Amino acid sequence: MAHIQFFTHRCPQVLLILQSVLILETALTQMQDFGFPPLQNLLGNICRSPIAEAVFRKLVTDEKWRIDSAATSTYEIGSSPDYRGQACMKKHGITMNHIARQVTKDDFQTFDYILCMDESNLRDLKRKSNQVKDCKAKIELLGSYDPQKQLIIEDPYYGNEKDFETVYEQCVRCCKAFLEKSR
Repeated sequence: MAHIQFFTHRCPQVLLILQSVLILETALTQMQDFGFPPLQNLLGNICRSPIAEAVFRKLVTDEKWRIDSAATSTYEIGSSPDYRGQACMKKHGITMNHIARQVTKDDFQTFDYILCMDESNLRDLKRKSNQVKDCKAKIELLGSYDPQKQLIIEDPYYGNEKDFETVYEQCVRCCKAFLEKSR
């Protein structure tokens, strides 16, 4: 679960919201609190978004970019990324320096883009953005930039190291394509 932001007001800013477990989302959506499904409380900003954040940091050499990530829940605030994601990134020579935080109303007003990993996050973030005055963020799926057309980046939390590698590969493809489009 990663975010990218630019430092200047003229440059676009990007926030990545990258978490959810699709299998549980339907049942838990009925118990949503403040526009986000409680499912986000299970995995908050420790798997996909820190991987995407680290990939963006590696790809971006321009200092105008501010890169960050956030969760839609409070469950993992203050936590480090999942150890399997850290191992995957280390294998690829990419440093992970992230502590989980929750997305804020200010993020919707500050970022030009909020990129998420699945349709549940997309719906929830769009619903949440409707509650924010002067929302300027364009909310979309990071997978919409995938040249291989894999729209959803699946949550690897209940999987194995191979699943984290798949997330890494998707994030590399999507982040490169996003950066090419935004230049």
